[in-house]
Amino acid sequence: MGEFLRQFWDELIGRADGPLTLRLFLQPTMAAIFAIRSGIKDGREGRPPYLMTLVRDPEHRGALLREGWKDVGKIFVIAMVLDAIYQIIAIHKIRPLQIVLVPVFLALIPYMILRGPASRLAAARKGASKS
Repeated sequence: MGEFLRQFWDELIGRADGPLTLRLFLQPTMAAIFAIRSGIKDGREGRPPYLMTLVRDPEHRGALLREGWKDVGKIFVIAMVLDAIYQIIAIHKIRPLQIVLVPVFLALIPYMILRGPASRLAAARKGASKS
């Protein structure tokens, strides 16, 4: 297991200066844009922050996951394809676990982290404009 983690970490770090490096910036940026757009919509509609509701409200979790996937699903799939291409070019092997985990870090996590604060800012701005 230790060898697997070391290899995974080395190959993950290698992505920072290998081929297709631009994707490491573009994919989180696109996820952030979609998160901010959806967060602003949430704030204007008076909805609670996305991640907090996702964690605390099992009744609405499925709908929230579908909505989030609608926003970030294409970015996730593109990240998977680009990571597979990177692996073929740079390490000459396919690592399926990395093909899934790298897009999680590049697309899903930024989306989930940024949507809530964008919602709060939009709600605060909406409240300030009413005054």
